[in-house]
Amino acid sequence: MTVAVSPWAPFRHRAFFWLWLGVVVSSVGLWAQTVGAQWLFVDDPHAATIVTLVQTATTLPMMLLALPAGVLADAFDRRALMFGVQIYFVAVAILLAVLTAAGSMPPALLLTFTFAIGAGQALLSPTWQALITELVPRAELAAATRLDMISVNVARAAGPALAGVVIARWGVPPVFAITAAAAGILTLVLLAWRRPRVNRGEREPFLPALRAGGRYVRHEPVVRRTLVRFAGFLAPACAVWALLPLIASRQLGLGANGYGLLFAALGLGAVAGALGLGRITQHLSSNAVLALAAIAFGLTFGALALTSSLWAAAPLLVVCGFGWTATVSTVISELQLFLPGWVRARAIAIYLMVFLGTQAVFSPVWGQITQHLGLDTAMFAAAALAGLSAIGALTSPVPDNQHLDRSALSYWIPPPVAHEPKPDAGPIVVSIEYQVAPDQEAPFLAAMAAMRRSRLRSGASRWELYRVGEHPDLFTEQFQVPTWREHQLQHDGRLTAEDQAIEDAAFAHIIGTPRTRHLITPVTARNTSSQRSPDYDT
Repeated sequence: MTVAVSPWAPFRHRAFFWLWLGVVVSSVGLWAQTVGAQWLFVDDPHAATIVTLVQTATTLPMMLLALPAGVLADAFDRRALMFGVQIYFVAVAILLAVLTAAGSMPPALLLTFTFAIGAGQALLSPTWQALITELVPRAELAAATRLDMISVNVARAAGPALAGVVIARWGVPPVFAITAAAAGILTLVLLAWRRPRVNRGEREPFLPALRAGGRYVRHEPVVRRTLVRFAGFLAPACAVWALLPLIASRQLGLGANGYGLLFAALGLGAVAGALGLGRITQHLSSNAVLALAAIAFGLTFGALALTSSLWAAAPLLVVCGFGWTATVSTVISELQLFLPGWVRARAIAIYLMVFLGTQAVFSPVWGQITQHLGLDTAMFAAAALAGLSAIGALTSPVPDNQHLDRSALSYWIPPPVAHEPKPDAGPIVVSIEYQVAPDQEAPFLAAMAAMRRSRLRSGASRWELYRVGEHPDLFTEQFQVPTWREHQLQHDGRLTAEDQAIEDAAFAHIIGTPRTRHLITPVTARNTSSQRSPDYDT
């Protein structure tokens, strides 16, 4: 149970409100573009393949570009990055509208343009998600995340509904013009925003920062477990978005307007989920919410396969939308609360890779199942698998991160080296010697397993623990860091209260003070500093 925070509290912060509103408008345009691209070939003999490939072309760039985008978002001014992406969206959407109006838009070119827009989204999404933490206090972060989910789902509802009306009256090209205009609105908001200056310190080189983000997620079991469980729900649940054009046209016999109404029903459920989730989480744990959302989604999507009426399908899609958003909002809220600031954008980028990459991979799978086995079979299979994903509540629970302190701590003293290497020199091996009494050996070794994870997720590329053969009560921990710069970042900016607690737990079982040595290649020395007297830094 958590303390209630008004779902609208983040709107009290002016910058968040206007940026949120601009993101809503821009997202409406992007969703309208997706619907326009799908509907452009809905009557094609190969529509089941084409409309699902549009979804893939939208989301596949996230798998390829989100992590590099997260590196950029952690290193550069996020306002400038978002501004550049919006200018890019305007240019691509205008060109797409002109070529479509001229009748020069075959499927392959349409998928290329859709991929190009998806590439922009890959850069925009982790930048905006990471920026939210700067705009509101931590106590309001979960509420801000749910408001962001509302923006996503308002766009999911309004964009397709708007596209349906426009397509029915004027055709597809004006939809792409709307996409350009909507991106222009957020561009103006970003121009008007005077962001406070943020001191990021020394900028990490691109490739080391990229590897550091990947190492953090690989060696942080909470994040890894959360993402695996999330993908287990997304893989079947994405069928609702991938197959909705076919459900509208083939199962329910609807046109563009009816398709827009179905999308609006999904969006309405999603908005209801985002608004109501704050109250629900006061009484249920995150794991209970995820389990109930998966079961509700599976039951209603399965019932949808038996429906032949728009008015019966709409309320079922409302529940599907609720289940979808309850899952997505819960996962991203827990991650936002758990992730430390130094790697937040990169880890969110990996979350987005899982989120959209899973859809990119499995959307065409559901299209192929539909093509060969029929729409009903695909829907029943997806519904069953989505419901079964609730088992993850027992096998991989998501922890409660509300009260974690994720701020950076600099509790290591400066490295007491006589000859300081150049920043890019490496690898650096840090060797720490511990004396352990025989009766404390078992708990010490157990505590060092957590120490291993702490070292690896904060920047180490290797970690080993050795017993000194000549002195059985002595143990030597060694971890290797790629460069001296990265080891300095461990000292200043990458460690949290959790890492300090892990060290304290291990040190509770040792005798005396651990002794630290830095093993440095001789040719990397740059200058001498003989005034530092301590011989340990942990």
